[in-house]
Amino acid sequence: MIGQSTRERARAALHNLFVADSLAMPAHWFYNTLDIERAFEGGIRGLADAPLRHPSSIMPLHSTHHGGRGSQGGQREIVGDVILKGRRQYWGVPGMHYHQGLRAGENTLNAHCTRVLMRSLAANGGHYNAQHFLQAYIAFMTAEPPAHPDTYAESWHRGFFANLERGLPPERCGAVTHDTASVGGLVSIAALFLSARLPGVPLEDAQAQCRTHLLLTHPDESLARVCMAYTALLEALLFREPTTPAADLIAATAQRSLGLDLAALLRKGRDDRDIVGRVFSSACYISDSWPSVLYLAYKYCDDPRAGLLANANVGGDNVHRGALLGVLFGLLRGAEEQDWFAQLADSADLARECAVLTQE
Repeated sequence: MIGQSTRERARAALHNLFVADSLAMPAHWFYNTLDIERAFEGGIRGLADAPLRHPSSIMPLHSTHHGGRGSQGGQREIVGDVILKGRRQYWGVPGMHYHQGLRAGENTLNAHCTRVLMRSLAANGGHYNAQHFLQAYIAFMTAEPPAHPDTYAESWHRGFFANLERGLPPERCGAVTHDTASVGGLVSIAALFLSARLPGVPLEDAQAQCRTHLLLTHPDESLARVCMAYTALLEALLFREPTTPAADLIAATAQRSLGLDLAALLRKGRDDRDIVGRVFSSACYISDSWPSVLYLAYKYCDDPRAGLLANANVGGDNVHRGALLGVLFGLLRGAEEQDWFAQLADSADLARECAVLTQE
């Protein structure tokens, strides 16, 4: 029987996913941390609007026809004609923020796609159905006007719909690009894993569902291996005994999945910007983003609020790293950052959707 404290951990994990996403959004893909300090008067300290200008933006280099980088313009395009309808004009503008126009407390596209998955689960009595999710995802992404406020779609979204336009069946539309193995692919995994484990689906079956779901959109075995390590850590934190230090579980995951000694790394006393930015790239690639998530979770396990701010202020792919980090902090504490959650634009709807998933 799943106890109330376990459900509270799961709810807090989901709430924090959306908090961390929104908190990091204004500095998403800022690669010079001094730019963050200049744009936000000493750094991000709470939820904020996306600024008008983005000093690291390379949106004009991203293809509007398919995943990855390449040409923009021409006849029928994925961006504007198939997805992100009415928002194509922002893509070719130098210095345009990836999340142009998002206000404080709004969430980015991958967080909204997590909600699509959560609603799909709810519609199926809590059970995962890949075909139902794919149809819900396609309907959501191709809605006119768009069913979300974001301007940017990662490479995997564009590649998926390019393949769909070519006539491939949805279950074969996952695209392989230079950044398929990216942390953004793991943003929705916690929701699926928790929805399976809370009603008692065996761990191996829950992990198999997560792998199936991941490969629909991110067909990459290295990312799938990290997914297994991530879900194993979710399991350990979700059902952790009070006497088991969360830091030990995080350190053990780093050692098993990466051969990384987090305690030794922390003893070096280096600034977070040195670790996430120099030791590990702050970019989306899973080879660097996964150790960055574990490092921040380990260092700040006793102060999650500081950890979420640290993640936001080191920039790079802070939004998607943050989603995973928020989940881990919620599980290890059994409490979300309530004041920030209350400030989210969709907080009431999110609270209901999370309550349905956690069966509260």
